[in-house]
Amino acid sequence: MHAPYQATAEALDRLDGSPTTPAAKRPSTRAVRYATAVSRRRTGVTTAVAAFAVAAACAWLGVARSQSGTAQLTAPLEAEFHFARLVYRNSPYSRRGGFGRSRGAWTTDWPDAEYHVMQGIGRFTHIDIAEVDPDGNGGRFIQLIDERVFDYPWLYAVEVGQWLLDESEAKLLREYLDRGGFLMVDDFWGEDEWAIFVDSMRRVFPDKRIEELGEDHELLHVLYDLDQRTQIPGINGQRWGTVPHWRGIFDDDGRLMVAINFNMDMGDAWEHADDPRYPEPMTALAYRFAVNYLIYTMTH
Repeated sequence: MHAPYQATAEALDRLDGSPTTPAAKRPSTRAVRYATAVSRRRTGVTTAVAAFAVAAACAWLGVARSQSGTAQLTAPLEAEFHFARLVYRNSPYSRRGGFGRSRGAWTTDWPDAEYHVMQGIGRFTHIDIAEVDPDGNGGRFIQLIDERVFDYPWLYAVEVGQWLLDESEAKLLREYLDRGGFLMVDDFWGEDEWAIFVDSMRRVFPDKRIEELGEDHELLHVLYDLDQRTQIPGINGQRWGTVPHWRGIFDDDGRLMVAINFNMDMGDAWEHADDPRYPEPMTALAYRFAVNYLIYTMTH
C-alpha cells in the first residue's frame, strides 16, 4: 500500500479544472437516480451454501485480508452507490491456470483501485457514495450466487480474460443486466484473452452482438467529452501490438448494459494514482471514464 502521493491530488485538480466540465453540466443529486432500477428483492440461500461461498472467496483473497473480505461479501447496502467488484473463478484455459493455483484474477488492483477512484467520484458528483478506506472497507464483493447482486446498479469485473462463468452464474448475470444493471469489464489484452472473455459472455447473452462504441455514444459524453480514444496503460506501459477498443452489449432499447474496455487498464490507472511511476494524465483520464460510466449507469 502506498502512502498518499501528490499525483492523486494533481489528478483530481486536473479533473476539477477541465474545460469540458462546466458546473452546469454536473448532475444534481435529484438527477442522479435509477432511471431503470435494478430490483432490490432478495431471496435467501441456505446458511451452509452462503457460508461456504464466503469462505471460498476469502480464501482467494488470502489470509491477511480475510477479515476485510468477509465484511465486503456480507455487508448490507449502506449508500446509493458502492464500488461493487465481481467475484469469479479463474478459467482453466487462462494464464492463471484455474481454481486454487493463485489468488483470483478478480482481486487484481484491489483495494487501491477502489480506494482512489471513489475519492474522485465523491468529489465530482453529488451521488451518495460509500467511501472506501485503504483496506478496501466500504467496497463490495459480489458473487453470482443469490439476489444480493440486485442491490448494486454497477459492477466492475477486472481481468476478464481470465474469468469463467458457469451456466447458473451466467443466468443470474443476464437477469441482472436485463433488469437495469450495468457491467464494466477492464484489463484484458490480446486475442487469447478476448476469446476467454467471449466464451463466458456467450453464456450470458448467446443472442446479442458485441459492438464497437461510436465516438458520439452518450457514454463518452454524458459528463466529460472522452472521444479521444487514448489507450490507458498499465503500470508497465502499453502492451506491444495492442489497439484499444471501447465495445459494448446493448439491450433491445439501445441501453448499454456491458461496457468493454479491451486492450487497456483503467484499474491500474486508479490503483497507481499515488505512484510517481504512473503518468498522472492517464489517472485523470481514467477518473473521467469512471465518472462517465457511473453517471450513465445511474441515469439509464
